Amino acid sequence: MSKKQILAFVGMPGSGKSLVASYLQKKGLPFVRFGDLTKQEIARRKLTLSPENEQVVRESIRQEFGMAAFATKAKPKIKELFLSHDTVAIDGMYSWEEYLFLKETFSYVFVIHIFANRSIRYERLAKRKARPFTTKQAQKRDFAEIEKLNKGGPIAIADYLIDNTSDNKEELYKKIDKLLLVLGIKNG
Repeated sequence: MSKKQILAFVGMPGSGKSLVASYLQKKGLPFVRFGDLTKQEIARRKLTLSPENEQVVRESIRQEFGMAAFATKAKPKIKELFLSHDTVAIDGMYSWEEYLFLKETFSYVFVIHIFANRSIRYERLAKRKARPFTTKQAQKRDFAEIEKLNKGGPIAIADYLIDNTSDNKEELYKKIDKLLLVLGIKNG
């Protein structure tokens, strides 16, 4: 039996994590997106999907269930995916506590930091079709994720860094493919 491993993608908003998630899903790699839990809770509360409501809900979930809440809630889904896959990717691991929980629960956790500098990220966030951010909104989200969600820890402890300052998707995909090769991961 081969070892089970988690690829946890971290990075600030607009760095390209969702683009990586979509690419890996097309390659057949199962993905768990922690942000889906926020969206589900927003829908349950019958709120409008907005950056402000996302922040309120993310923070309230962590306040109620602890800073590892999203990893704890995703654990059954991750275990289910491990029944048919050796590798599971995660988008949206924010807090240091989530990292510690995953590391303790699954042991083989590789943290991959998707990096893009702030001006590039803010430009991307302003241009995106779903939930675009103004510069002020993007900066507010950056600060909230660092100050209230302990996001700096997982970024600082990352095992790998993928520079995504180019807007060439194919360049990013080649970097991801190279990382998968280094980690010995085949499609899905």
